[in-house]
Amino acid sequence: MANLLSVQTRISLRKQGSFINPTASKALRIALREYSSNDGTEYLQKSIVPTMHYQKSLPRLPVPKLEDTIRKYLAAQRPLLNDEQYSTTAKLTESFQNGVGKQLHEELVAQDKNNKQTSYISAPWFDMYLSARDSVVLNFNPFMSFNPDPKPGYNDQLLRATNMVCSAVRFMKTLRAGVLEPEVFHLNPAKSDTDSFKKLIRWVPSSISWFGAYMVNAYPLDMSQYFRLFNSTRIPKAKRDELYTNDKGRHLLVMRNGNMYVFDTVDRDGNLVKPAEIQAHLKYILSDTAPASAFPLGVLTSENRDVWAGLREKLQAAGNAEALGLVDSALFCLCLDEEVMRDHIHTSHNMLHGDGCNRWYDKSFSIILAKDGEAAINFEHSWGDGVAVLRFQNEVFKDSTEKPIVGPGSQPAAVDSASAVRRLEFKLDAALENGIAKAKENFNEAVSKLKIDAMQFMKGGKNQLKKKKISPDAVAQLSFQMGFLRQYGQTVATYESCSTAAFKHGRTETIRPATIHTKQCAEAFVQQPGKHSVDQLQGMLSECSKYHGQLTKEAAMGQGFDRHLFAMRYLCNTKGIALPDLYQDPAYAAINHNILSTSTLTSPAVNLGGFAPVVPDGFGVGYGVHDDWIGCNVSTYPARNVHEFLQCVHKSLEDIFTVLEGKPIG
Repeated sequence: MANLLSVQTRISLRKQGSFINPTASKALRIALREYSSNDGTEYLQKSIVPTMHYQKSLPRLPVPKLEDTIRKYLAAQRPLLNDEQYSTTAKLTESFQNGVGKQLHEELVAQDKNNKQTSYISAPWFDMYLSARDSVVLNFNPFMSFNPDPKPGYNDQLLRATNMVCSAVRFMKTLRAGVLEPEVFHLNPAKSDTDSFKKLIRWVPSSISWFGAYMVNAYPLDMSQYFRLFNSTRIPKAKRDELYTNDKGRHLLVMRNGNMYVFDTVDRDGNLVKPAEIQAHLKYILSDTAPASAFPLGVLTSENRDVWAGLREKLQAAGNAEALGLVDSALFCLCLDEEVMRDHIHTSHNMLHGDGCNRWYDKSFSIILAKDGEAAINFEHSWGDGVAVLRFQNEVFKDSTEKPIVGPGSQPAAVDSASAVRRLEFKLDAALENGIAKAKENFNEAVSKLKIDAMQFMKGGKNQLKKKKISPDAVAQLSFQMGFLRQYGQTVATYESCSTAAFKHGRTETIRPATIHTKQCAEAFVQQPGKHSVDQLQGMLSECSKYHGQLTKEAAMGQGFDRHLFAMRYLCNTKGIALPDLYQDPAYAAINHNILSTSTLTSPAVNLGGFAPVVPDGFGVGYGVHDDWIGCNVSTYPARNVHEFLQCVHKSLEDIFTVLEGKPIG
């Protein structure tokens, strides 16, 4: 269960900070009723099991036992500390466990018992994101790029934009009508992913339906975040932002050259506007000769959140409230870029941050389409994790490539796009113009420091590793440990995100891939290559694999230590309790200064994904272990050398595969 539950997303742990959303399922239920009468031809699928069938009976995220959390925390600290540092940290944890930690844990458990409709991490996690004042660009928003359409003629920017918009609206309608297949992880699909099982389970009351799926080794996943996919925006506010959703919006927000346009993609009856009309409207926007915006408003969404909050108030006071409302309530944002992508590195930079002008980073997600039809999703991270976005991306890719609505021979409808499409105009005074100019300056300075490089290891992948009974994810993570040791001579705090969507309102838990096993193994491979026999090295690889598998399983089952410690610290802040010594220990700060922040996903829809480092001296490591190769897309700032790091990772993978083949390393 654990490996497949680890739909990975990147979270920055250095941010602190409360947002409970009890209205999520209610809002979705209302939307379901409104969309339930539409024509079935407009849906991606017609699931006989209602979309939210399992939601009510999902198991609750467990609060781990305090003694387990302390034991796992110390195990994760061991490879990062010398004996003296470790001894100090061990004493602090013992004092915490027997004193204030015991009280905090009991308070957390009591709170959790009184809030059975959610999880203990949900409110603190929302608060951490929404209270963070740093720009969402580089610090939070990741990207996932689409694979090209297998039919070359369909990668034209206008065609692909039209097909993706139509598929996205169809997904939205399917979700709101309650006929999107529930998100279920099938351990035995021959039993559970069948028509006969679905026909049976749909009659099981939703209050116990999860147990019916569990009986056949199927694990339904939390879908409470899905309602925020559409018509949603993060609104900047002083000290703490808000999430806004208005599912009455029928229009799409389109950006080109920093100019902003809206037009309806859903008609008054809730049906998809004719695809030929959508194509005509997008063609009209692509043909618009209006110059690039001199003061592109989108760049304000890249600002410090308090600065942006102040400027937004000025925008509203200047008479722009109605136009901003259209931006906020739009189904989603479509960014039509003028550039042709040169290579993977250019794509990563463009989809992760772009030029700052042709984006609205606060929208729940944006589909970005370059001039050559290269496409990606950039998403705001506070409202949800990768699970909902990846499901959306997979469905849109499948639908738009397998059942495209328009093609190379399609003609846009002969409609009056000039009337249907509205270019948003904003009234700007000198203070706002200066704010936009300053935001652009800050943006340029921030992104100019970011370096991205990529690597493909073509000598092996998942297939060979599984034959050797070695975890593919463990090998990728070990290669990062070895690579960093080879380059910098040390073992550092490492973060791998694991979804806890198997639980109601689960978010993520941390896997800590730097362990005593990886440290010993990395030192043997890198610093003492001739000292150990091939059998001994193979034994170390096997030990790393087993232990990493255990950590992954624990994290997926909500039994890591990071979220538990985080929630107790959050409790101190909200109750005004003095911060316990454990949290003031330099070792606690160090383990949460994640120099290696890592995230993986593989999907038939996704070409590559990426994010920025979470600390100035860190690496942001996006990776995928494929059947016969391993790919990495890595970002960093000037404090580190990304090209050299990837060379070291490549060398590490070569050595690992050499040893697994029974050969000594050179």
